[in-house]
Amino acid sequence: MEINYPWGHKRRYNSYSEYFKKKFGERVQKISVDAGFTCPNRDGKVARGGCTYCNNNAFNPSYCDPEKPINHQVLEGIQFHKVRYRRANSYLVYFQPYSNTYAPLEKLKVLYENALRQPGVIGLVLGTRPDCIDDEKLEYLKKLSQDYYIIIEYGVESIYNKTLERINRWHTYEQSKEAIEKTKEYGINIGAHFIFGLPGDSNDLIMESVKEISTLPLTAIKFHQLQIVEGTKMAMDYKRNPNDYKLFGFEEYVNFIVDFSEKLNPEFIIERFAGEVPPRYQAGPGWGLIRNDQINRTIEKEFEDRDSWQGKYFIGD
Repeated sequence: MEINYPWGHKRRYNSYSEYFKKKFGERVQKISVDAGFTCPNRDGKVARGGCTYCNNNAFNPSYCDPEKPINHQVLEGIQFHKVRYRRANSYLVYFQPYSNTYAPLEKLKVLYENALRQPGVIGLVLGTRPDCIDDEKLEYLKKLSQDYYIIIEYGVESIYNKTLERINRWHTYEQSKEAIEKTKEYGINIGAHFIFGLPGDSNDLIMESVKEISTLPLTAIKFHQLQIVEGTKMAMDYKRNPNDYKLFGFEEYVNFIVDFSEKLNPEFIIERFAGEVPPRYQAGPGWGLIRNDQINRTIEKEFEDRDSWQGKYFIGD
């Protein structure tokens, strides 16, 4: 028997790519750019050193260079992705490394509007921290969203403050929740990023967090399994205290993320189930050369084998 899922397509989870096909009638490709931002836990405003797991070189595409103007990065990114995704004609510019709302509004306007002027660009994805947003910026982004697709992606990482403290985030979960709720008041799309396996977060604690996460007014959600990246403070801590870390094996993670997704709010669009770090950057056990499309296929097969789907066991208000 075919199930009519609430998101309106046949995949067993609320797929990010299917969402954009439905919304815009075609594939939409993200183009990452590096605008040279920093973070308040790196420059001394709240702390120094940054998040213990952070090494942006592990995921920045080769064309991302803060020395290049934003329009050059966008155009190079479009050419880069056309080789692989020839069907994509519409693009979202993803301001990715560090905190991309951490600057005066006038500077942000120049960067964002430069990106939006490029051919084929229909919107922005702004990766940031919950303590780097305010009413002035939200009001401006609300106006932009009348003509473009705008989504703010908050790095929440964990709902547990002890974990956030250990990884040197220097914001609380309560700050994340407040920023997300304030952004919702302005009618702007909201994404949230979570890392599974951070030191202090056991499987049971993570599974318990799905209830709280499901109450947030999110548009989209992104999950990454913890990966230990060379050149980070976490890599040094892992070598000293390996038993403090929960590093998922591939099959273990597939089962875990399906368990989690079965309890997740079905209204959330799942953008990513897992992350990829090139093997040369991995300082701990990894998954070898398994790529994101293979991860997704394996997870979807697990849903099928269980005859299950995102939100099957979700309990709302």
